[in-house]
Amino acid sequence: MDAIRAESLVKNFGETKALDQASITIEKGELFFLLGASGCGKTTLLRCIAGLENPDSGRVLYGDRDVTGLPTHKREAAMVFQSYALWPHMSVGENVAFGLEERKVPRKEITQRVDEALAMVHLEGYNDRRIDHMSGGQQQRVALARALVVKPKCLLLDEPLSNLDAKLRLEMRREIRRIVKENNLTGVYVTHDQEEALSMADRMAVLDAGRVVQMGTPNDIYRNPLSAHVAGFIGETNLIEATVDRIVRDDDELGLSVSSPMGRFNGRISRRGWRPKEGSKVLVSIRPEALFVDYSGVPINRIRGKIKDRMYLGSHIQYRVAAAGDHLWSVTETNPHVIREDGDDIVLTADPADVIILKA
Repeated sequence: MDAIRAESLVKNFGETKALDQASITIEKGELFFLLGASGCGKTTLLRCIAGLENPDSGRVLYGDRDVTGLPTHKREAAMVFQSYALWPHMSVGENVAFGLEERKVPRKEITQRVDEALAMVHLEGYNDRRIDHMSGGQQQRVALARALVVKPKCLLLDEPLSNLDAKLRLEMRREIRRIVKENNLTGVYVTHDQEEALSMADRMAVLDAGRVVQMGTPNDIYRNPLSAHVAGFIGETNLIEATVDRIVRDDDELGLSVSSPMGRFNGRISRRGWRPKEGSKVLVSIRPEALFVDYSGVPINRIRGKIKDRMYLGSHIQYRVAAAGDHLWSVTETNPHVIREDGDDIVLTADPADVIILKA
């Protein structure tokens, strides 16, 4: 499978613009995620890549081949749907074999390929089991086997884990990534679950209002969001308004010193080529886990407040801290040995590398 490219796709449904000049490039062998809130266009983009929707303009290429007008089976792609779309009156083997029968594959070859596909998803010997006698996780594996049995080069997945409980979702995350990598597939995966994307993806694209607003590795996007929308969607963040005081340099990295009602912050710019002027309005983004308790008296990146409430979660504890101007800061401490009480005074700080300056 060569790289997949979507170039300037536009798709309208009546008055609704589902895709607005959306462009992405997916490399061969990648597990690539399309991520965004409901209605952002991620499923429409996947369906255009799959051949289940035709864009109003733009094109889809598999390598150098323009496949925009081709149906799914002629693209060497297979789709796994959120609902699994299994036939309850058929056995596991019959469900998996369906696509091969439609392609008029010889019976002996069908039997062999069904057995191979079930082995890939660790369901050896389940050929005769009824679908309605299978657990949710097992049904998900059958849906994957049905997609794999036609030997696709591209595996397309539309929120495939949303119907599973938390424990099964964790298990199937590992399984789907294993299957994609072991079979040298190119995987395109739609989800609104940020944790799912961060834990599984090689790269991802974040969509908003039909546009691709950022592409990169999970670490790139989490550590270097280009906008308040991305910072707030991929994980949790604290956002405050500030004014640029001056440009600063730390180890040759360009940064800014900004002032806010909470005090002065030094941080870094994640958007290349952006140089805000002194006096301009910006946003400061600090992740909850980047804030830590510090009574050293360092005058920058310093927040004084009172603990408003807390949520103990075993491996970590989440606090909400009320600071100047009644602003509530989210703070996460991992492996907590001390549980601070509501109403306690607290002083927080953050490393300048963890303070991101964004366009307001």
